[in-house]
Amino acid sequence: MISFIRHRKYYFFFSGLLILVSLGFLITFGLRFGIEFTGGSILEVEYQEYRPCNDTIREKLAEFDLGGFLIQPTREKGVILRLREIDEDTRKQILYKLGQVEQKRFESIGPVIGRELRKQTQTAIILALLSILFYIIFSFRKISRKIKSWHYGIVSFVALCHDVLIPLGILAILGHFHNIEITIPIMIALLVIFGYSINDTVVVFDRIRENLLKQRGMVFEEVVDISINQTLIRSFNTSFTTLLVLLALFFFGGITLKYFSLVLIIGIIVGTYSSIFLAAPLLVNWLSWKERKQRRV
Repeated sequence: MISFIRHRKYYFFFSGLLILVSLGFLITFGLRFGIEFTGGSILEVEYQEYRPCNDTIREKLAEFDLGGFLIQPTREKGVILRLREIDEDTRKQILYKLGQVEQKRFESIGPVIGRELRKQTQTAIILALLSILFYIIFSFRKISRKIKSWHYGIVSFVALCHDVLIPLGILAILGHFHNIEITIPIMIALLVIFGYSINDTVVVFDRIRENLLKQRGMVFEEVVDISINQTLIRSFNTSFTTLLVLLALFFFGGITLKYFSLVLIIGIIVGTYSSIFLAAPLLVNWLSWKERKQRRV
């Protein structure tokens, strides 16, 4: 049997380092939100012959007073333009100015709708987090030996924040250096990470609950170690098979699904890690802290 709990200080150090680095990137670079949340227009075109450089495209569109628009090359001949909100006439003029191009996509969202959508998304995330927290507390309400049910809930919440902060930190880097924006598919991916991560954690916690009832004379640390070992292969196999599908989406799914799948890949890897190396060891540390506190009283 592998002893995971014995080396938990190293796991905490590694996780803490990842969280600090991610927070540093978020504070330094921030997140770049797409037109769905800020308002604006997105125009995707594909050149029939060859794609000019970004500076050439920018010079051709200088007369339209588009402000600080972004140019993102895609595939061999494609380009995505992220602009301020434009009308139909301006769109036609831009296509004419670009030359021999084929329009692949055009979307335009007003700033009021964008702000409203952003607010609704934030509300959905907060409600999802609270629902998960109360679900864990309710599910483990009958197990009060060693650890209270709300302890499971708080630890799950901490692990969940860890699993979401790291993908957000990477998105902050990608947004700063590669102009990758937070879009609706990426927000959906973050919500999926909530569910996937908490599922992995609950599987481990549920096995701890079962073993606490069976092994009443065993030390809590040993119960946690046994539980992690019993769920290790299941967690690895589930994550590995899911990652195979997401890797296929990342490489062959096109630009629309590229960063959606990337966020899920990162989230699933981090979520699998946290359920084994962070959430369960945190329970052990919490109990150790409680016992030391009781002995001092």
